[in-house]
Amino acid sequence: MKQDHVAKRYATAVFELAKEQNAVEQMKEELQVVVEVVENTNLFDTFFKHPKITSERKKELVKASFQGKISDTLLSTLFLLIDKKREGILFKMAEEFLKLSNEEQGIAEAKVFTAKPLTDAEKVAFSATFSKVSGKGTLTIENIVEPELIGGFKVRIGDRIYDGSVLSQLRRIERRMISGNVSR
Repeated sequence: MKQDHVAKRYATAVFELAKEQNAVEQMKEELQVVVEVVENTNLFDTFFKHPKITSERKKELVKASFQGKISDTLLSTLFLLIDKKREGILFKMAEEFLKLSNEEQGIAEAKVFTAKPLTDAEKVAFSATFSKVSGKGTLTIENIVEPELIGGFKVRIGDRIYDGSVLSQLRRIERRMISGNVSR
């Protein structure tokens, strides 16, 4: 939990710097590139977590890998994470930065759980409908297939859940039958 709080503070600082420089979108793209490279090369597990590799050596590798490809602001942030031995918060920091960026732009992320994959048209319809409900300008839809829902859908936007699944309706009927209230 403490790591999450620290990651959020770093993300907020980087976000504020990016806003001052009118480079929020650029910073978001750069962070995504850094995260992808670190994930795809196992750099984090094999290099950053290794206790015998010095901070200076880690910074040399980061500089060789990213200098000229990312802004000096992000490069300095990566160096700071290494100096403070907080490389482990990189992924959470990037996630928090994305949340701040989306919030600033009126974009929310929605997870739509369905029994079958959604078509692109259905994703657009969900986005249009639930952006009005949530009060956000735009929703990015992530479709998660859960066959046990049987039919219908569940939508999660932030900490709110809208449940219109057949499974939840069956559970409500089951609870009413158990309690003896079967009138409706």
